[in-house]
Amino acid sequence: MDFDHALFRADLDALPWPSYGHAYGSAEDVPGCLRALAGDDDAAADEAQSELYGSILHQGSVYEASAQAVPFLARIAAADIRTADVLLLIGGIAEGGEDPSPEAGDRPPAEAGDGLPARESDEAGENDEVACRRAVVTQLPLLLGALDHQDRAVRQAAAWAAGWTGAAGADAAVPALRDRAAVETDPLVRAELLSALAQLDPEGTARAATEAIGPDGSPPELRIAALLASADIGLPWTPAHHEAALALLPLDRLVADRFDHVRNEPLHHLTVTLLLRDTDPDREAVFALLDGALRHPDPEARTEAVWAALTACELSRGAPARLVGALTAAAEADGGGAVAAAGDGRAAASGAGGGGGPAGSGSDGGAAGSGAGAASGAGAASGDVSGALSALGRLGAYGEPAAELLAARAAGEGDMADRALEALVTVDPVRAAPLLARDLENRPRAFAAACGGPVGSLPTLPYDAELLAAVRRRLGAMEPGSMALPRLAALLTAWGLDAGPAVPELLAALPAYPRQLPKVLAAVCPAEQRAEVAETLRSPARTAPADDRFEAARALHQLTGDHGPLLSLLAERLAAGAGGGDSALRETATAAAALGPAAAPLVPALRAALNAPDADRNNPQMDADTAIAAALHRVTGDAAEAVPVLAGVLGDGDGLWRRWTFVRAAEAAAGLGPAGRPLVPVLKALLADPEQVPSAVLALRAVAPDALDTDRSAGLLLDAAEAGAAPAEAVEALVALGVDTLSGEHRARLTALGERDLRVVRFGLSGTIEAADDRLRARIRTAVVGRARTAVVSPG
Repeated sequence: MDFDHALFRADLDALPWPSYGHAYGSAEDVPGCLRALAGDDDAAADEAQSELYGSILHQGSVYEASAQAVPFLARIAAADIRTADVLLLIGGIAEGGEDPSPEAGDRPPAEAGDGLPARESDEAGENDEVACRRAVVTQLPLLLGALDHQDRAVRQAAAWAAGWTGAAGADAAVPALRDRAAVETDPLVRAELLSALAQLDPEGTARAATEAIGPDGSPPELRIAALLASADIGLPWTPAHHEAALALLPLDRLVADRFDHVRNEPLHHLTVTLLLRDTDPDREAVFALLDGALRHPDPEARTEAVWAALTACELSRGAPARLVGALTAAAEADGGGAVAAAGDGRAAASGAGGGGGPAGSGSDGGAAGSGAGAASGAGAASGDVSGALSALGRLGAYGEPAAELLAARAAGEGDMADRALEALVTVDPVRAAPLLARDLENRPRAFAAACGGPVGSLPTLPYDAELLAAVRRRLGAMEPGSMALPRLAALLTAWGLDAGPAVPELLAALPAYPRQLPKVLAAVCPAEQRAEVAETLRSPARTAPADDRFEAARALHQLTGDHGPLLSLLAERLAAGAGGGDSALRETATAAAALGPAAAPLVPALRAALNAPDADRNNPQMDADTAIAAALHRVTGDAAEAVPVLAGVLGDGDGLWRRWTFVRAAEAAAGLGPAGRPLVPVLKALLADPEQVPSAVLALRAVAPDALDTDRSAGLLLDAAEAGAAPAEAVEALVALGVDTLSGEHRARLTALGERDLRVVRFGLSGTIEAADDRLRARIRTAVVGRARTAVVSPG
């Protein structure tokens, strides 16, 4: 087709692009990008395409400008200019869109590439996503016509894009896709066609997917597409599916050239999809599939299986016990020597998120995590080719059958020994402690795990005398500024008084670490050394720089009860931070609250530090005001000043990312007790947000128990826990309400949360989800069993 550049430019200029929005604000730059995309300069076109992916299709999100751009993209593709690339961009916009509601009615499609702008997105309340899907459906004649293009890449792109036109485009797209599938010979295009049909017409595609599993006559690319389609459609997972999946391993290479990046890690996708069905047969199907894949002779297949197994452990409570044997076998197969890297970087990865598509497509929808990020090169070089050795550490106590293997590897040298010991720390901490003590300097990964993990969110290693001796030696030899200090501090603090013998080393290191070590000294100091430690802290508590003084003064108060240095410093900090709303101001107010009435001299400074009632506050400023309000109440015993401050915070729902700000304010409200009754309306308003329900219920229970509908509140708390919204907090709130007060239905739901296979905790930092969910499960079981025991009446 001839392309009239002059007309194209004129039509572009006729639209008010500056008034349209995209990811970065005004869409005034979009016409220039579209002109460059249609031009002869390949470098400029490549840059324009990249810009459009960043603006009108930003990480899979679409905007008003996205819908307006579709007709112009269609004209470019219809002129056979960069056709495959442009079709992928159009398909990405469709993927980011959504179908119109049935009430919106049908609208006849325009001629492909007619250049008409998309209909305004405000019609009948239509949002940008619906407008984008409509705009692409309007171009279906173009997409479906491209299914017969001579270029394989164009046919493949057209099939992928058509598959994202949803219910709005299915009536037109499905027959055309079927017709093309009947004559198509290219394996990749056939795979894309089958995937598109499975999305648009699941029921009608079931037979084709089943037949394509093979092995007779089906290329591997089509067979894996058929397996994925079968899972997505909801077909039973049969022995034929199982055998086909194992026969095709490794799977990632079979989809490497596909445009369907939602399923670009097939074994991972199958694992998530089948586990989320939440049935015993599907769980067993996943475990059997992963067991076979983990025992596969190909290291690349094992790498894919380890990544999928980690995901399974994050989703399923039964997965760790079921998969430990196969993971151990994979670790044994990897061997202990240096091996070339295998796979594509999943070996050290964790979490259950999925990859992004051509336009940042969505994920598999499992637990949140880091995706397939961390590279496996180091693991491969140390013998942990597939990542199975490291993965065993994610099993916690369920990894006990692998303890012998881990201990044997940990007794060796180099990075593999460190990785093995890192895993052993969580699998068998008692066994790991002396091994770590013997070579603390050369076990950085294991040492980090022993101290609570990379961000201190995991349990620390239990106290061990031999390890304490090694830590003391490390402290004595440590250079100023060592990155190991925070981890040593976390470990010693967790050990408490058991770490008392380390006081001499801590005192010697105090001048080099005046901010980090006072709180450690306060935590570990035995009674007989308090006088010595306090005397050492008095000097920095009075003369050190402000931040160093703060920690020393707090530790001094904790050890001796002497609040003089701390009170003086708090007054200085309040004066310096008045109205600033930074974290230091919040920290200062919290410290003042801990002093109680002894902080009475600070009351004027606390009042002065509050933001004006009508101020436009950000979240840190609101957090500071909450802390000040709580301090005023704790110090004066009067809630009159705190109530309006907290009401202002809790009633301000206009800002973003307010979850924790509201949680802290609700907790402060609970601290007011009955004096906080005026806050009932704003607290009840929080019950509409599942993430706020636990703190709101506890606050209402504290300030006005008669205003709390216990039965409704229990239902809301269970709704929140079942949805994965603050589940630990929701369970604690249910326990606070009293398991005995729950209705039979609510007790059954709480019991089910403790007994079901799908994890209740779904989100968290890498490697923390399983442990957090295990703790929650134990808490639920304890609460339910405790209630059952108290309900038993002894005879006689």
